Amino acid sequence: MSRINSNINSLIAQRILTQNSSAVTKSLERLSTGLAINRGADDPAGLIASEKLRSEKASIDSGLNNAQRADQFVNIAEGGLQEVSGLLVELQSLVTETYNDSGLSAEEKDANQLQVDAILQTIDRISSTTSFQGTKILNGGFDFKVTGVNSNVQDFKVNGAKIAQGGTVGVTALVTASAQHAGVFLSAGAAAFDLTNGTSKFTFELAGTDGTREFSFASGTTLASAATTINNFKSVTGVSAKASGTGIVLKTSDFGSSEFVSVNITSVGGQAGAVHQLSTINENRASTTSPTSFASVTGTIRDEGQDVTGLINGATARGKGTTLSVNTDALDASITLKTAAATAAGAVSAFTISGGGAKFNLGPTIDTNNQVRLGIQNVATFKLGDSTTGFLKALGSGSTSNLIDGNLETGQKIVNNAIDQVAKLRGRLGAFQKNVIGSTINALGIALENTTAAESVIRDTDFAKETAALTRSQILAQSSQNVLSIANSQPQSILRLLG
Repeated sequence: MSRINSNINSLIAQRILTQNSSAVTKSLERLSTGLAINRGADDPAGLIASEKLRSEKASIDSGLNNAQRADQFVNIAEGGLQEVSGLLVELQSLVTETYNDSGLSAEEKDANQLQVDAILQTIDRISSTTSFQGTKILNGGFDFKVTGVNSNVQDFKVNGAKIAQGGTVGVTALVTASAQHAGVFLSAGAAAFDLTNGTSKFTFELAGTDGTREFSFASGTTLASAATTINNFKSVTGVSAKASGTGIVLKTSDFGSSEFVSVNITSVGGQAGAVHQLSTINENRASTTSPTSFASVTGTIRDEGQDVTGLINGATARGKGTTLSVNTDALDASITLKTAAATAAGAVSAFTISGGGAKFNLGPTIDTNNQVRLGIQNVATFKLGDSTTGFLKALGSGSTSNLIDGNLETGQKIVNNAIDQVAKLRGRLGAFQKNVIGSTINALGIALENTTAAESVIRDTDFAKETAALTRSQILAQSSQNVLSIANSQPQSILRLLG
């Protein structure tokens, strides 16, 4: 061509030089920032995907921090409970020691009571001062809020529940099979023993959950008197007696499959009558099935109790005595029913959970699946124990189970209950810490690694690839500059035509 107004070759060279310079600039930006995507124009789809992954990574990281914070929370609670547990063991030792009545002076009993009072005060102090960031942990502040407790409920405990924001959870127990005492019925046919002669004795060995005792009754002894004698040793055998018509009902103090009563008649003495296992329908009358006459008894007649069975909120519950308990993802609770409700099939609207509990969000999203509520009961002395036996404060000076003039048998049962409650609470916290928090931390840690890796693949610069692209772009840019120089000098050849 011999035109000078329009240098097309120069325009082409300029365009290509601009493109190559832009490629160099982009490679330098990616290598200097370490990011393959610095703006939406770099990769619109990749930007959307990486931003979502960044958001997920931030949520997972926060969930991981929450789980680690929950772990520290439980550590502090465990520390307080461990000290309470040690104090209760020491309290148990003092109660047992003081029961050695003749071996202790009045001054020693007074000294032991002073120790008991100090222990009770220390337990209350630990309960009221153990805290996490100023929030009390063991004073009942993290127990569940329960309303509308049914009159048929003897006792209850809520360890965990999932509650929607602002919602409530109704708890209903459905008894499908009643709780029963273990027991036998000694049918004598009259209101008093009637033996063949005045020297004969009606003798039997009575065994229960707590122990064994032998009883002998002479002719003419009324059944009511015999029942009183047997009841004098109720703490030894765990079996109570009641005269009922022409016989004596012998049954365990407690309900459940772990309870039993056995009778071994060693001397009939000519007494007429029979031994019956208690009816599963009505414990105060003999069963009509398989009665065994006194004369034909050749071994031990044994009867075992029965645990209540049923459902709690539709889930199969574990029965023990008159207590139903359930542990699911939605509810962890136990309900002890009063005798009338535990021994009859039917539904009991136990109570309503309206809130409370120590709430943790152990996941990247805010929903009930990632929410865990943990009930931490009050461990003060007026809460450790139960309404049936009594509470720990009863061991204090002037109370019903004090060491000086109180009922130490009841006191020991109260301490045993308290030790059991604290141990179970510690076990529950330990299981939560190990199996829930520990597993959550491991799972979230892996999720954080994988999400970070996925986001890195999309957004981070591949330095090997980008360095090669930079070298290529630099070479092409230099080549474009040389070509542009040549294209700009081409119109000068036209001057030779004018020459």
